[in-house]
Amino acid sequence: MNQMCSKKMKEALPHWLPFYKHTDCDDEVRRLLLTMSASTIDRELRQYKVNYYRRKRTGTKPGKLLKNIIPIKPFDYNITKPGFAEADTVAHCGDSLSGQFIWSLTFTDTYSGWTNNRGIWGKNALAVLDAIADIEEELPFELIGFNCDNGSEFLNHHLVNYFSSDERQKKQVNFTRSRAYRKNDNCHVEQKNWTHVRDLFGYERFEEKEMVAIMNNIYKNYHNVLHNFFVPQVKLLHKTRIGSKYKRVYSKPQTPYQRLIECKDVPGETKEQLKAKYETLNPFELREKIEANMKLIVFYLNNKDNNYEASLSIA
Repeated sequence: MNQMCSKKMKEALPHWLPFYKHTDCDDEVRRLLLTMSASTIDRELRQYKVNYYRRKRTGTKPGKLLKNIIPIKPFDYNITKPGFAEADTVAHCGDSLSGQFIWSLTFTDTYSGWTNNRGIWGKNALAVLDAIADIEEELPFELIGFNCDNGSEFLNHHLVNYFSSDERQKKQVNFTRSRAYRKNDNCHVEQKNWTHVRDLFGYERFEEKEMVAIMNNIYKNYHNVLHNFFVPQVKLLHKTRIGSKYKRVYSKPQTPYQRLIECKDVPGETKEQLKAKYETLNPFELREKIEANMKLIVFYLNNKDNNYEASLSIA
């Protein structure tokens, strides 16, 4: 289950356990697993937890041309329906931002937490536009608003035209940007940069253009599907300041799929399509496919002096 926290794991176990086929997991063990509290899960797993060292690096370059056209409007935390998305980019640059390398685009729905990723070669405006258009085509809801940081890959005429009603058959999207140097304005997608990108691909440098196709196969067919349908997320309901501290109250952990199913603003036809897809999925099989494809990436990194086709055929 990729070391999810105990509160999320408690809510996820009913969805994962039916697919677990280990011979030592009999009915009594399953009953005990489903009745464990979050604190008991923490206590049992304490000896197995692994500490990660998170390095901080940014590749954001400010886009100045359209700041007067694209308004500053951080999303309201009380959004009650899907369609208001946040986007950000992550650099797979290793220890240096010089030269060309692969970036990941993260696209998150504020209400449900539904997240899609795409790998792109370089961080140019057209590559980001193509990735956003591809993501929008497979969203299970209509895009209403789009919020991003102040990077030049977002603040450009290509994206402004794409979201305008003149350039699209669909309804116009409300395009806004965050305040500069205020990551909390885009907090929903910022946290996904770790869970959906860094936790999967780490901090290695990906400077082979052919790896974009491998990454997108992992993102589109396995990793995003696993997180959207089987990995619960918590949402901040409200916070109260008490002296110099804040008391935060969070929702019960739910998967993005569950939040969409329970939302009254999602059409019944869309819910039926989501339920039909859910019935075809197995989280353990998705994990196995992710691990198999990650071995292909490792193999390709170790054989990057050879041609791509030969490495792929051997793997």
